[in-house]
Amino acid sequence: MAVLRRFLWLLLVFFITLLQCFSISHQQQLPVLSSVERDSVFAVLAAVNSAVPWRRFFPDDLCSAAPHGVVCDYFYEFPNSTEPDAVHITELSFGFISDYSANPPCSSNSTIDPVLFSSFRYLRKLVFYKCFTSDVAVYLSDGDSPAFAASLEELVLVDNPSLVVSLESLFANFTNIRRAIITGNGVYGEIPERISDSGELEEISLSRNRLTGQIPASLSKLKKLKILDLSRNFLDGYAPESIGNLSELLKLDLSSNRISGRVPESYRNLQKLEFLDLSFNRFGNFGIPKFLSEIPRLKEVHLSGNLLGGEIPEKWEKLKRLSTVGFSSMGLTGKIPPSMAVHLRSLNYLGLDGNNLEGTLPPEFEFLKTLNGLNVENNNLSGRVPFSANFCAKLEGKLRLRGNPDLCVDEELKNVKNGSVLGKIKLCQQSVITQQLFLSGCSSFMLDSVKLQSTLLMAVFWIFLLNFFGVFEG
Repeated sequence: MAVLRRFLWLLLVFFITLLQCFSISHQQQLPVLSSVERDSVFAVLAAVNSAVPWRRFFPDDLCSAAPHGVVCDYFYEFPNSTEPDAVHITELSFGFISDYSANPPCSSNSTIDPVLFSSFRYLRKLVFYKCFTSDVAVYLSDGDSPAFAASLEELVLVDNPSLVVSLESLFANFTNIRRAIITGNGVYGEIPERISDSGELEEISLSRNRLTGQIPASLSKLKKLKILDLSRNFLDGYAPESIGNLSELLKLDLSSNRISGRVPESYRNLQKLEFLDLSFNRFGNFGIPKFLSEIPRLKEVHLSGNLLGGEIPEKWEKLKRLSTVGFSSMGLTGKIPPSMAVHLRSLNYLGLDGNNLEGTLPPEFEFLKTLNGLNVENNNLSGRVPFSANFCAKLEGKLRLRGNPDLCVDEELKNVKNGSVLGKIKLCQQSVITQQLFLSGCSSFMLDSVKLQSTLLMAVFWIFLLNFFGVFEG
């Protein structure tokens, strides 16, 4: 038995040794990064942050030990290959984001080495996050297409105000790009028609740049597009009707531009849309688009800062998921429809401030369990605030009622300690309280008053009967 155990042990050691030898042999057969590509990586790293001794920190093959944001991949260049034939850089990400994404940090004088555009034919992802922030502009040349024009899938340029380049040259012949996140940079010019040639695009985020001109109708060619964010630029003209053909769109943000005209009716076709922000543009006095009630997946809608005018629609039945409504400073008139509170069961925030709304506050808002903010400041609302002390305390300072001189509160709400302005609103007169008691009866104060008045009326009735019969018998 001892001899058998020894034999099995020796056999196990033999197989482990054989496996290790095979592994070492396999590793030795893997290709290494070419010296040209390796030197190009170090040149780009030195331009981003020259204070770091990159070569000393990473002396070995960059594909086996590299900084966090430098990624390699192996390629099979021949159809019958069983082992990889080459290795190339496929991702370059610069700028410290967090401890979980510790990309090479940029310095205050970061620049871009031209080899970035000539040495990486297989690059799929390029990221610069808060790298170019000094007063000295960093220019991207408007020259030939980069070597990675056909391979790049993700371009992420975030908060690089010193990075100066026209959008047309930046999108030079990217045929396979899926995500273009270019926000907070010095990117200028018009949105080029060629952007629509990148048929794989799923996200275009170009917010906080210096873009001008009109939104090209050709964007409708991007059938896979899920996110279109052109906010906070200087775009003008009309919103293209053709955007309504982007059936996969989840987010549409055109806010803070100079877009005018009517909100296109074709947007009713965006049946997968969850986020719509057209706020702070120059859309005309055509009222709130009624087709909003026909987009069932909508979670947020922002139209503030456009003088659309008209009344708030009554139909909200299909918008069960709607959580945020921004209708501030829109020239709205009429009353706040109770149907908003009845049907918008997921409502978290409602902003109706800065309009010309009148009438009373619908008491139904109190029954929305998810509501955390209600702003109706600076309107012409009147009557008693119909909410309980518990509801007002739950909203804390997010119940905004100022600027409605004809609103009033009872003593119970006057003493709510929640950082709101309830204490600064006038007390209701008894006549106002009595009138509204018969109209609603939603709060505990109203219910108690109704019971008290009923009791008094019943007592008066019995006294009248007793006096009447006493006189009759006499």
